[in-house]
Amino acid sequence: MWPPGRPGLALPLPLLLLPLLPAPRPAARFHPTWESLDARRLPAWFDQAKVGVFVHWGVFSVPGFGSEWFWWYWQQEKIPKFVDFMKNNYPPDFKYGDFGPLFTAKFFNASQWADIFQASGAKYVVLTSKHHEGKWKLTRIKVTCLHGFSYDGTGFTLWGSEYSWNWNAVDEGPKRDIVKELELAVRNRTNLRFGLYYSLFEWFHPLFLKDKFSSFHKRQFPVSKTLPELYELVNKYRPEVVWSDGDGGAPDAYWNSTGFLAWLYNESPVRDTVVTNDRWGDGTICKHGGYYTCSDRYNPGHLLPHKWENCMTIDKFSWGYRRDAGISDYLTIEELVKQLVETVSCGGNLLMNIGPTRDGTISAVFEERLRQMGTWLKVNGEAIYETHTWRSQNDTITPDVWYTSKPKENLVYAMFLKWPTSGQLFLGQPKATPGATEVRGNLIFIVPLNC
Repeated sequence: MWPPGRPGLALPLPLLLLPLLPAPRPAARFHPTWESLDARRLPAWFDQAKVGVFVHWGVFSVPGFGSEWFWWYWQQEKIPKFVDFMKNNYPPDFKYGDFGPLFTAKFFNASQWADIFQASGAKYVVLTSKHHEGKWKLTRIKVTCLHGFSYDGTGFTLWGSEYSWNWNAVDEGPKRDIVKELELAVRNRTNLRFGLYYSLFEWFHPLFLKDKFSSFHKRQFPVSKTLPELYELVNKYRPEVVWSDGDGGAPDAYWNSTGFLAWLYNESPVRDTVVTNDRWGDGTICKHGGYYTCSDRYNPGHLLPHKWENCMTIDKFSWGYRRDAGISDYLTIEELVKQLVETVSCGGNLLMNIGPTRDGTISAVFEERLRQMGTWLKVNGEAIYETHTWRSQNDTITPDVWYTSKPKENLVYAMFLKWPTSGQLFLGQPKATPGATEVRGNLIFIVPLNC
């Protein structure tokens, strides 16, 4: 259109020819069904990473006795050793909520933690943002009626959740945003991916118990607590691992897991890189989700057709810190490396767990194991990181020899933990090229792929 008052001129216009370019393909849209969600390709970084660190830390670290399930064993199951522990160490009227102010995180140094994780050789870290523990109390400020009582019930979160009023690390105990501090340290100081664990249910939350009483036909708890916190976590901290746990016997439809995952894969700020596990409701484990965990400490010893993770503990008996643990309760570095080698050879990732103390220190035995793993990986990481499974996972002649491969580089790695006393290592699976086999370090036997 010409400016007003200006006569139009009939001038020849040059013809601009543009090549016809294909329209950009829109990103795949995932529907809130398991058929659609399970078809999503797992981001490549996760399979390449192989090694992660799990951190179980929360109010359960204050008693630091027996297990991170301390409250359940003490109050619900009333296991004698937990009941006796409380009788012998705390006043008769002491409640679990009284542990909150004692969760001080006084010596928590996120930068120091991040440096230890980097030294371990891990490529991702997963922090428990909220465990199964919830607290409820009478209140005059936030009132919801349940069977005639007013309550404020919620699970302790390591960030200042808007949906965990007065029972989170910003309002109680540390008075710090633990999740944010660790997220920034990990992303600013290391090359690790940052992930978060989140428990869907809470043992004693009144809304969850009310929903459970209705056989989960009512959904007050996930609508008012679980789902808002999941969205809040992802939007605020952009975790690249969302590690769900604790369905409380409720099906995935109760949690609206497929609806949340569809949003996570389609619209969230981490939609292109996030990975998820398989704990999204009763019946989903080892069946639906991004990668499978199947059970705690899952190590099948054979190849699986789906990507999986061995989430396991350096403390053989607990995920959380235990004051009553003895040195023999911890895996040796030899046992830990054996777990890694077996896991990776069968197509899994190893997520090795530590439990910090209530004041935020990583105890010497956990730090030592992590640093020892890092030292081993500096020598032998070539056979772990970015590898693939081979046609045989372990050897048929010599026990405890496990294989990985790099097909593009025409390599097979045979990993063994002890050199035979005979001075000779016999391998039944590789067909090596004479003069082209190489031994590096003490543990890795490298064979050109010729089979």
